[in-house]
Amino acid sequence: MTPEEREFQQKIDAGIKVEPKDWMPEAYRKTLIRQISQHAHSEIVGQLPEGNWITRAPTLKRKAILLAKVQDEAGHGLYLYGAAETLGIRRDQMIEDLLAGKAKYSSVFNYPTLTWADMGAIGWLVDGAAIINQIPLCRCSYGPYARGMIRICKEENFHQRQGFDIMFTLTRGTPEQKAMAQDALNRWWWPAVMMHGPSDAESKHSAQSLQWKIKLFSNDELRQKFIDQIAPQAEYLGLTIPDPELKWNPERGHYDFGAIDWDEFHNVIRGNGPCNRDRLRTRKEAHEAGAWVREGAAAYARKRAIREAA
Repeated sequence: MTPEEREFQQKIDAGIKVEPKDWMPEAYRKTLIRQISQHAHSEIVGQLPEGNWITRAPTLKRKAILLAKVQDEAGHGLYLYGAAETLGIRRDQMIEDLLAGKAKYSSVFNYPTLTWADMGAIGWLVDGAAIINQIPLCRCSYGPYARGMIRICKEENFHQRQGFDIMFTLTRGTPEQKAMAQDALNRWWWPAVMMHGPSDAESKHSAQSLQWKIKLFSNDELRQKFIDQIAPQAEYLGLTIPDPELKWNPERGHYDFGAIDWDEFHNVIRGNGPCNRDRLRTRKEAHEAGAWVREGAAAYARKRAIREAA
């Protein structure tokens, strides 16, 4: 380490937040840009699987709740793009990278939403996994990211509760509704388990991110927390998690679970999931359709700046 790097690590170890104007290693900056931009892209793309169901929600109340949730996801993306911009990358560059397929987003959003029960499974499982990932980020070493995550986590808790409520209602309904909930759990369980990223043995960035306190727990630790939380909830709902090896291990004090199909995970990451192409196509169409809004906002900002300078 150079003297600057040693001083930086000592600051991290002491729990002092890093702020945008502070000195930081270039690798730290790049790691944060990669993680925060990927997080932002995931929030934006994450609107798409649920947005299709706003007009098909079964009641006006469910429609209003889902609309609020999708709106929240857009806001989360904006908070995160703003946090990434403090590291010196332009927002339009991040968006261009996403639309060009250069940037990644969470693989879980490349699966289709086939029934209304999928809205429950996404809220309960996908947002549940996101919360497990994101609560520690409220204490991460980079100040703007940590502060932005506080509000995001509060809203994600609402998202998980609305998902669990959908599943609860379906499991207390007709046999057909309970079967719909079970089918959604069957399809979303493993993609949600994979959301925490590759195993620690495979992860390229985990060890360094832990040292810098960008992350506070490893991928496998977060995955175990998620499974330990969800397994008893599924039992309460009367649903069966699609893992015959799932069982409580009193010696470990955790649930044991079966092998994860990492080939599927990497295949989806490479762009070969059920909905990868559809998600990017939809984002490109929305970006092009919204060009006139961005142009109008930029023109207004220029005129306002001229008036204030006069």
